[in-house]
Amino acid sequence: MRRVATDGMIAGAVGSAALNAVSYLDMVLRGRPASSTPDETAGRLADAAHVGLGGGQRAANRRAGLGPLLGYGLGVGVGVLFAVAAVRRTPTPPVAVGLLGAGVMALSGGSMTALRVTDPRRWSRADWLADVVPHLAYGGAAAATWYRLRPPRRC
Repeated sequence: MRRVATDGMIAGAVGSAALNAVSYLDMVLRGRPASSTPDETAGRLADAAHVGLGGGQRAANRRAGLGPLLGYGLGVGVGVLFAVAAVRRTPTPPVAVGLLGAGVMALSGGSMTALRVTDPRRWSRADWLADVVPHLAYGGAAAATWYRLRPPRRC
């Protein structure tokens, strides 16, 4: 099971890198600024855990570092959860892409909503598209990596 979890971690890390690359490409193409939600989420989690990040610019810098790290942690974690589940019943590649993409999107969006960092009910169509596309890239890259590491057995 350790090898399965490790392969899931690798798949999740590759998916996270793809998600970030697509997000950065969106920033380049649309000329939009980086999202502040990862930093805000890191700050809210630190507050909830009663962890001081310092004051002023040091706290802002720590939030800026913690936000992306939380994203990678979430992406790697979803990869592990998928791996453990997929060992028993391997989904088809399109289903795997959907499960992985929707899983990481639901967990990231759900946690940010619970922490009151964002409210998806108020998002525009462009906001939803800017969120869905990178998460599908995560799902595609993570699934492709999973199937490369653990090709389906043939009868």
